Amino acid sequence: MGVIADGPLLDCLRRAVTFGLFLVRLDVRQDSSRHSAAMTEITDYLGLGRYEDWDEEARISFLSKELTNRRPLLPGYFKPSADTAEVLNTCKEVAAAPAASLGSYVISMAGAASDVLAVQLLLKESGVQRPMRVVPLFETLADLDNAGPVMERLLQLPGYRARLQGPQEVMIGYSDSAKDAGTTAAAWAQYRAQERLVDICREQQVELLLFHGRGGTVGRGGGPAHAAILSQPPGSVAGRFRTTEQGEMIRFKFGLPDIAEQNLNLYLAAVLEATLLPPPPPEPAWRHLMDELAADGVSAYRAVVRENPQFVEYFRQSTPEQELGRLPLGSRPAKRRAGGIESLRAIPWIFGWTQTRLMLPAWLGWEAALSKALERGEGELLGQMREQWPFFRTRIDMLEMVLAKADADIARLYDERLVQPDLLPLGAHLRDLLSQACDVVLGLTGQSQLLAHSPDTLEFIRLRNTYLDPLHLLQAELLARSRQQEAAQDSPLEQALLVSVAGIAAGLRNTG
Repeated sequence: MGVIADGPLLDCLRRAVTFGLFLVRLDVRQDSSRHSAAMTEITDYLGLGRYEDWDEEARISFLSKELTNRRPLLPGYFKPSADTAEVLNTCKEVAAAPAASLGSYVISMAGAASDVLAVQLLLKESGVQRPMRVVPLFETLADLDNAGPVMERLLQLPGYRARLQGPQEVMIGYSDSAKDAGTTAAAWAQYRAQERLVDICREQQVELLLFHGRGGTVGRGGGPAHAAILSQPPGSVAGRFRTTEQGEMIRFKFGLPDIAEQNLNLYLAAVLEATLLPPPPPEPAWRHLMDELAADGVSAYRAVVRENPQFVEYFRQSTPEQELGRLPLGSRPAKRRAGGIESLRAIPWIFGWTQTRLMLPAWLGWEAALSKALERGEGELLGQMREQWPFFRTRIDMLEMVLAKADADIARLYDERLVQPDLLPLGAHLRDLLSQACDVVLGLTGQSQLLAHSPDTLEFIRLRNTYLDPLHLLQAELLARSRQQEAAQDSPLEQALLVSVAGIAAGLRNTG
């Protein structure tokens, strides 16, 4: 025991004293609607009316006044509902936790200045006396477009500026914006939102920290980190870059020490380059064309995803979406609430399409946007943008990579085994759109084959397909049997289905 006490235990104590108990800071995250519901219950209890019914200016006025008020907002005998109690208890945990253990409080689906002020008031009411970054996460297309005005309104509030200690952190959502509008419009909205935020914070003389909520797949902002960082708007990477690594990408990028070191080197090199040699701002003609591409892309995307009455049912029949909610994959439910595509979390939305190799969320909309641009005779301008603008070049490179991994024959296999006859024409239409996307990208890049410029990547994909294709065959059969038998979660059938899902995700790499 003495050997242990004077050896490994002493080393452990020295490490704890030197480095502290917290290796990383944890973020807290909650949806804005939960905060709004909690505030409504509180104002209703106090006889002030319903917070949810107030306009934005009334909310800001009330929240700003209460944030500077020294008295408590609620009496000690207030008995909240279960949902409100969970929000308040989370804030109390923040107050009790050591400052070094927590990072930011992220507000999902933020869309207004009052969303940030409401969290600050809930934290204050729960006893949080230290500064804590409250970070709005702008996720939908409309919220990204409105991110600039929201932050400008916040930074103009004297009380907010007084509470702001350190940088103003803003999170940019990739997953839900792409699910809402398609990757064409979402990527451009993310770019413009960052540009506006950089300008506003420069005018207000506030340091800006952008937090990129990227997933592993292209449909969720994924792709090579080095290229992604260098494609950001000039000024948005100013010595630091905060991003998420999610799902199996954590293991792929950081599972082994040498690979982890290499990936951190890639991040470091890209941040240094983007800070010291930022890319030039896009030309006015490029902006105009990108506006047109985004408008055509979102129109084509929503015509399929939102306006086709058969789409939701086709998605649920042709992909493992129904089964993903039952399998022990991930830490969150597949849905935020009851409803259609808009209620589905971005991970199962993308994951389902990736499992069938249609890869629909990553390319749908681009085929129409690029085709219309070429029909208008703008092919030369597109080529110039791809050659000289890192943002556009990275988008096209990612699109090409996704299309190279897609496989219409595999997707047809799932349809034939799982989809009702009346929905089969929709599947055939989607595969036709996939073919159009491949053709237009080949026309834009001047290649006879996707990824012809990168034979190593092409060979890696071909090698993995040797193992992936049989897994797809097995999964389609397992899905059909699972739906017929309604097997229990721990049955061999469900376990085999889980293995097929994990195997396909590992083989396709950027899927989660």
